Amino acid sequence: MTTFHQFEAKSLSGKTVSMSEFKDKVVVVVNTASKCGLTPQYEGLEQLYQKYKDHGLVILGFPCNQFMHQEPGDKDQISQTCYVNYGVSFPMFSKIDVNGKNAHPLFQFLKQQLKGALGGRIKWNFTKFLVGKDGRPIKRYAPTTVPKKLENDIEKALLGP
Repeated sequence: MTTFHQFEAKSLSGKTVSMSEFKDKVVVVVNTASKCGLTPQYEGLEQLYQKYKDHGLVILGFPCNQFMHQEPGDKDQISQTCYVNYGVSFPMFSKIDVNGKNAHPLFQFLKQQLKGALGGRIKWNFTKFLVGKDGRPIKRYAPTTVPKKLENDIEKALLGP
């Protein structure tokens, strides 16, 4: 069976990162955008990361420009928004597509495993996926679900196998 750990992606700095680096961690994967009404969710995601990172949580941000061009910037502009404006310290990745024929394989996998309101498509920026320590997707969250609402599921997953 395919798991999350079999994929890789380019970090915001261009380094190839294997998702196997996150074995035995609980992971939240989120497609992000810097010029979206939901962009302030970076703050809530960072709060979750700070609270649970020492217990095995990792949050991975994947900028995407497919929704009303709300992530138009290059890696430097994305860095400015994430790291400087919102104080993000969790890993951020290079800009990707999450829908369509050029969708990143990781998002193809996540959408196949956990269908949303639009079936196998991502509805909008800040769609979130919770992945267990074993690399199996656990739950998908709507873009408008605030990060704090993931907390109970994260705690259960951290206690799990």
